[in-house]
Amino acid sequence: MRPRSLALAAALAVLPLSAVSLGVTAAQAAPAPNAAAPRVSLPNTVTPAVARSEKKGDVPADQQLSVAVSLKLRDTAELDRFLAAIATPGTPEFGRHLTPQQFTERFGPTQAAVDQVRAFLTAQGLTVSGVSDNRQVVDAHGTAEQIATAFGTHESAYLDPQQQRTFFANDAAASVPAALADVVQGISGLNNHTVRTTRNVKPSTPAAPAGTLAAPSGFGPSQYDGAYNLNKTGADGTGVSVALWEFDGYSANNLKTYDTQYGLTGPAVSTVSVDGANYDSSPGEGQGEVELDSEIVRGVAPKATQLVYEAPNSDQGEIDMAAKIVADNRVSVISISWGSCEPDTTASSMTAVDNSFKQAAAQGISIFSASGDDGSRDCTRSTSGSGVKAVDFPASSPHQTGVGGTNLKVSGSAYSSESAWSTAGGGVSTVFAKPSWQTGTGVSGTMRTVPDISSNADPASGFAIYTAGGWQVYGGTSAAAPLWSGYAAQFNQKAKAAGQPVLGEASPRLYAVANSSSYGTAFHDVTTGKNQDFSTKAGYDQVTGWGSPIADALNAALLGGTTTPPTGGCTSAQLIGNGGFETGTAAPWTASTGVVDNTSGEAAHAGSWKAWLDGYGSAHSDSLAQTVSIPAGCKATLSFWVHIDTAESGSTAYDKLTVQAGSTTLATLSNANAATGYVQKSFDLSAFAGQTVTVKFTGTEDASLKTSFVIDDAALSVS
Repeated sequence: MRPRSLALAAALAVLPLSAVSLGVTAAQAAPAPNAAAPRVSLPNTVTPAVARSEKKGDVPADQQLSVAVSLKLRDTAELDRFLAAIATPGTPEFGRHLTPQQFTERFGPTQAAVDQVRAFLTAQGLTVSGVSDNRQVVDAHGTAEQIATAFGTHESAYLDPQQQRTFFANDAAASVPAALADVVQGISGLNNHTVRTTRNVKPSTPAAPAGTLAAPSGFGPSQYDGAYNLNKTGADGTGVSVALWEFDGYSANNLKTYDTQYGLTGPAVSTVSVDGANYDSSPGEGQGEVELDSEIVRGVAPKATQLVYEAPNSDQGEIDMAAKIVADNRVSVISISWGSCEPDTTASSMTAVDNSFKQAAAQGISIFSASGDDGSRDCTRSTSGSGVKAVDFPASSPHQTGVGGTNLKVSGSAYSSESAWSTAGGGVSTVFAKPSWQTGTGVSGTMRTVPDISSNADPASGFAIYTAGGWQVYGGTSAAAPLWSGYAAQFNQKAKAAGQPVLGEASPRLYAVANSSSYGTAFHDVTTGKNQDFSTKAGYDQVTGWGSPIADALNAALLGGTTTPPTGGCTSAQLIGNGGFETGTAAPWTASTGVVDNTSGEAAHAGSWKAWLDGYGSAHSDSLAQTVSIPAGCKATLSFWVHIDTAESGSTAYDKLTVQAGSTTLATLSNANAATGYVQKSFDLSAFAGQTVTVKFTGTEDASLKTSFVIDDAALSVS
């Protein structure tokens, strides 16, 4: 990960794991996993740097390594539908965000999946050190030999010739036993090829003084707040919490000096440690980045509470931080100023982070990420080099908002003009498809484009920041991301006062404004300047996105375009208890003896347990029922997965499964519906809103030739 700021020049930092500390040994054969157990390869688990680096030898067998096993989300099609609905004004689900518990129950990995992964890791001799609260990540550690055996790979030491850095990595894709293939998304920690260098560069113009200064130079809060009308919203962030996503620490005294200089007061900044990281007693080269983020948020939303999440600078650290922030659910805004170029980042690690971003969107958390400081060639200071067109991650994730950079000119504290900063990150993702909301004038192609929006980032029009015991001038898109995060804190305060939902996933709502008649009054459309490969133009472009904010008008457009949830209206929830049967018992279901089952005769849809009705080949009837109360005013949807396995033939319905809500028959399935694998069924139960209703499955089998009806992952979702 690398911070996206520009201030003082810094030398390329070398990873602390040197060739000597790796203890490189002569090449050895990779340990062979259990040949008796079929294995499935996990795609995108090899860092792209391996193909461009020189192999130096093996990682010693007893070298301790730590990994993060990422688990798959469930019912992703429904999740995508839900995320679109909660971000669309006018839909019944608009603004009805989930709690972490509700998200995990509906879409997260099951506890049975976690237990299955934990058991596998333990059986391989690894120590499980933790499981994220959202059940998406299982952390473990062990020797290189144990890791290699567990994941069917081999750990080697490499030299990156572009950066003259040593690192370790797996030579080929990791694999897991076939029994885990449906639950494991990927493995991170098999390499430590992580970019840890800062992006601190002095402004090149004579008007912007270089070095540490005794007095502030560059834009202060009155100028950037005035330029973007952030001082006209009537909000200061009161009651809102913002997370700063960091891989280094800060000095509280530096933050206090900034506050004193500009007369700012607000809640004290506090640190939240991830995986034991806490850099505050001795911050490193990224200190200026952390203090920049905090001071800009303070300048825009001084009364907002800031939580600085500090994590180890590694793939595992990033994944664990993402999971912790969303599981903690203490903030409604996340500001990210660190990143890495897509082509040099392990794809499975990006997927794991993006899964937590999906949870953030479901919970109503806005994320703003710096788009990078190397223009459309984001790998310029990474392994792939400047010859590759590339964008920055996490800014390329479709579940956050990528923030580009401009050069801002003011007249006093009023907006004068704006042009693109020539090295502002922007371009086309090679990993993520274009999301459905990314539409409008200037948007083209089938892949995600970056950035979405922008604000001042050019160090030549930089910000006055107090860090390292003095005043400095900082720029970079890492100044733009916290500015927009501060705006979101202001908006959330205003939205609460108006009885409206928080901003939540920002991009769909910002694009809706940009595609409306409010665009010209809510955004400064930046139409001059370019980066290496893209030019600005009217509307959207891959340098400045839709442009910079006119905060008071943007608030009006967003608040005027929303639907206020009715008083006493529906709260989104999932009402079925034990829908995946993973407790190993029926409760709160009422079921015939032997229906809730984990035997191998029929596979579960997910996890180990399911409800298996019939399958005896003799006259028999089984039932499964649960009574729920559906709140008034709610839209209600019953869904479940069913697998029908039969020895019957032909189209005559001999054996039947009846699905009922109260006395209403929703569906009758039979042996004629038998198919390989599971099929999801959904039924609208909104007519039962304000009532208590019993959902019941009844399987009836005739005297010959068995038919099994297997039910799993049932849910009754209301919104």
